[in-house]
Amino acid sequence: MIIPIDLIILVLIIVSAIAAITVPDLLSSAVILGAYSFLLCLLWTVMGAVDVAFTEATVGAGVSTVFCVAAIFHTSRRTKD
Repeated sequence: MIIPIDLIILVLIIVSAIAAITVPDLLSSAVILGAYSFLLCLLWTVMGAVDVAFTEATVGAGVSTVFCVAAIFHTSRRTKD
């Protein structure tokens, strides 16, 4: 019964990983990587590793996404040449 949930989450993880690589905008890529980390958190929870899921949620989906978005906002999108 739990196998279909694992497969659905795994397919969503693969789709989000491919989307993060192919999106040309850095901000969209950072947000998609946050979703990727959240999906990994769900997968860890379904597998029963709640401590790993909690760490992934706080560090991967939370702090890393905020830092990446903040770094993107502090850079310029066009060169000054």
